[in-house]
Amino acid sequence: MYDKWLSLSILALCQVAAMALWFSASAVLPSLISEYGLNSFQQALFTSTVQIGFVIGSLSSALFGFADRLPPKLFFLSSAIIAAIANALLLVIEPTDVIVPILRFITGVCMAGIYPVGMRMAATWAKGDMGLLVGILVGALTLGSASPHFFNAIGGIDWRFTIATASICAIAAAIGILFFKIGPAYTKAPKFHPLHILSAWKIKSVRLANLGYLGHMWELYAMWAWIGIFLTASFSLSMQSSEANDFAKLATFATMAAGAIGCLAAGYLADKLGRTTLTIIAMLTSGICALSVGFLFGASPLWLTLLCILWGISIIADSAQFSASVAELSPPGIVGTMLTLQTSLGFTLTLITIHLMPYAVDLLSWHYAFAPLAIGPFLGVWAMTKLRKHPDARKLANGKR
Repeated sequence: MYDKWLSLSILALCQVAAMALWFSASAVLPSLISEYGLNSFQQALFTSTVQIGFVIGSLSSALFGFADRLPPKLFFLSSAIIAAIANALLLVIEPTDVIVPILRFITGVCMAGIYPVGMRMAATWAKGDMGLLVGILVGALTLGSASPHFFNAIGGIDWRFTIATASICAIAAAIGILFFKIGPAYTKAPKFHPLHILSAWKIKSVRLANLGYLGHMWELYAMWAWIGIFLTASFSLSMQSSEANDFAKLATFATMAAGAIGCLAAGYLADKLGRTTLTIIAMLTSGICALSVGFLFGASPLWLTLLCILWGISIIADSAQFSASVAELSPPGIVGTMLTLQTSLGFTLTLITIHLMPYAVDLLSWHYAFAPLAIGPFLGVWAMTKLRKHPDARKLANGKR
């Protein structure tokens, strides 16, 4: 038992540190916009190229079964080091240079060796608590993704502080993962065949879990990518520009970091109440937040921040449970591949919503721009309701669905 929680603590800390790279550049966008005059397309590229890289990396990993065939610690370590180097190179290149999207793309490719591989490693310790364990890892991802906004807040106006700190954290993660111990549930994969990935569609219960995940992802990363700019614009209507900018940085960090609490609480509750129950409640809550947050644009910063924190908790609370569901519903020898494929499909979808947000703002204004994101979680509710009625639902959360 000691080995289990010590190893999982190490893994979670490494995940937090490595995932700081994901939003390291996105977090400093307000500063870059002010200093370099980036247009909307350039702004979106800072996040979407990471998503594209992650999709390419995770699809490649799924097609060749890397997540199940390669030593997971070595996979994690090498990915973190390469990503840290790519991120650090942003310090010596102008943010408007065409090389920047390439470096962000490389960072995204490497994330495929960190996020799903981390979940695979956590699952080796699962024994009736899969939801909690994967929840810990997704909570770590959430906190790691939020951390650049905190670095940005304490680093002052110099955006380079955030970039440098994120790279240092990733190097620390690469070193720290060496101390992780693989759990007793680790099994070597059978001979891999690319057609194994068709299981994600052929097995109806897995398909429904993936559809629920896609609904969740339609909303998540568009919110994470643009909430900081939304809050800055809103606060600027009632505060001086410098004060609004500083407050928005902290509010953005609080919004995203609060999701870690949601992941941990949801992971514990899902193992007790059921995966479909938890995901349905979380998606209903986050969908309502997406519909209503714009009505507080320009209103009291306190009330808007509180609503965003609720949104931040609910929008990610269900994420781990889709992964846990796929891990429980998939054949044991291809769990890593199924998790990697799930995340690659989800992140492919995020490319659409991340790039649509600037057009939504132009067309609908900030008052209604987030409302279309509610389509995803409401469709996700439908998918998880269907899964709840499927016979395979007995495999979820020790039969609690």
